[in-house]
Amino acid sequence: MARLTPAELAAARDRTIDDVLPGPDDPPLRVLFCGINPGLVSAATGHHFARPGNRFWPVLHGSGFTPRLLRPDEQGELASWGLGITNMAARATARADELTPDELVAGGRRLRALVVDRRPRWLAVVGITAYRTAFGIPKAVVGRQEERLGDTGIWVLPNPSGLNAHWSRETMVEEFARLRAAAQE
Repeated sequence: MARLTPAELAAARDRTIDDVLPGPDDPPLRVLFCGINPGLVSAATGHHFARPGNRFWPVLHGSGFTPRLLRPDEQGELASWGLGITNMAARATARADELTPDELVAGGRRLRALVVDRRPRWLAVVGITAYRTAFGIPKAVVGRQEERLGDTGIWVLPNPSGLNAHWSRETMVEEFARLRAAAQE
């Protein structure tokens, strides 16, 4: 991917990007991954988790969700494996902490409606702080949640952003692999 200019990144602020969801000819949605919101690189390119240094794609592959390492511009291939991507909040920002709590709560409502409509087996929220705010569960921890949305289980994963130094790539792969195992049960 060509390096984006500061002007291109600034123009991407407040843009939205489309969800990646299976179509009628794809397998049923097993896991819907939900990011916090698009970063500026994602908004500028139209591809989820596109910022260099974001560990989503390597962790997704390392945990066995994909048979090969995908580039962000190959995100459409996820549908063929029953996987999808959405965001808690649609507005692009340079950092997730630029979002207001109200935006996250509204995103949680939208996410619940999307889950009711699409009925994935699992909703995987990547970002514990956003999940706590959007779902009103301040003491939630990473992992399988007790709460369900109808028949859909909820799993909170660590944020794969390169800014999240609390989780190594290896420990993230382990947590994503736990979800993958549950999705195959």
